[in-house]
Amino acid sequence: MKRTGRTIGALALGTALALAGTAMAQEKRVLRYYADYDPIPLAAMEELIADFEAANPDIDVQLNNFDHEGYKTAIRNFLSADAPDLANWYAANRMRPFVEAGQFMDVSDVWQENNLYDALSSSVASMTIDDKQWGIPYTYYQWGIYYNRDAYKAAGVELPGPDGVSWDQFVENCKKFQAAGIDCLTTGTKALWPGAGIFDYLSLRTNGYDWHMKLTGGEIPWTDESVRKVFAEWAKIQPYITKDHAALDWQDAASLLVQGKAAHYVMGNFAVGVFKEGGMTNENLGFMVFPEITPGIPRAEEAPTDTIHIPSGAKNVEDAKKFLAFVASADAQTKLNAKIGQLPTNKYSTVGDDPFIKAGFESLSTASALAQFFDRDAPAEMAKVAMEGFQEFMVKPENLDRILDRLEKARQRIYKK
Repeated sequence: MKRTGRTIGALALGTALALAGTAMAQEKRVLRYYADYDPIPLAAMEELIADFEAANPDIDVQLNNFDHEGYKTAIRNFLSADAPDLANWYAANRMRPFVEAGQFMDVSDVWQENNLYDALSSSVASMTIDDKQWGIPYTYYQWGIYYNRDAYKAAGVELPGPDGVSWDQFVENCKKFQAAGIDCLTTGTKALWPGAGIFDYLSLRTNGYDWHMKLTGGEIPWTDESVRKVFAEWAKIQPYITKDHAALDWQDAASLLVQGKAAHYVMGNFAVGVFKEGGMTNENLGFMVFPEITPGIPRAEEAPTDTIHIPSGAKNVEDAKKFLAFVASADAQTKLNAKIGQLPTNKYSTVGDDPFIKAGFESLSTASALAQFFDRDAPAEMAKVAMEGFQEFMVKPENLDRILDRLEKARQRIYKK
């Protein structure tokens, strides 16, 4: 009997504890967060969520993670039907449709109350629509020009200084690399998007960020003289680009840089791993920002930025804003980005000793604005047509008039939808 009594007593105690635990769980405020993380970023964000919950024991963050492609469809459904309190997305024109549809909440107060206009200064433009901010950027990575120091030596060309080289010098150097049998610039446009990286920088450096965003937003005709100015600069280096780029994947072009058969590559920082797997080291791999073309234009950079937003249908807005402020903080961004090997958007965060991460952090933290990459800034249909045009121009620059006419017809059709 005693044994049975102890069993019953234990069961009663267990039941009481379970009920108490349930009551405590019910007392917590739930924060529903929908996201689309790959495994490594997911683990990093889960650690950050644990830190947030430890600092806010009355909040239970419930993360529901989707695969990337599934998320693109799901977000259009759940923002309308059953919105979470937080949702991942992207900056600039990629968030515009949701902002204009009234599905993302204005979080300018989070920026104001947490001094984010200063801390996230390079991201302000890409998070702003109608003079309001619509989310928080938590990570990005730089694009720029990666170069092979051994190729410079082989061609007898002076290495870039700490500030890179001027545009005129870059073009002159291209002639020297050609004379040495080395491609001045390599790329692989089989998948189209690498060519858009070149276009974006030429656009940003020739006409500036505001103009570039108007172009990708459909406000500027592709037949406009200002567009032709961009292609006129492109024409200066077109003869020195790897000839069979249209048949190459971006990794194939990376091998040309590794082998010293090409001197430069306009690419994102994710390619550094590929360069190093091919045998390059910090000694012969260099990085510089894309040169200034039109004097005086503020330096904008290409930096695809991942963001977190509060849907307009969110039920726990107060805690959602608290979470955004936490993710925007220097310490949180330092920890998160160290785990995923990318860059914090908070300029007061710290980064490790990797020279390319440090160079990227410097270039992005001091940029006047950030573009998101052509196929994020422009609608998907326009991006495809335009990137096909970029590829064709690099192969047949004499087709420019026909290419621009085709892009203009596409603009008139696509942006009316």
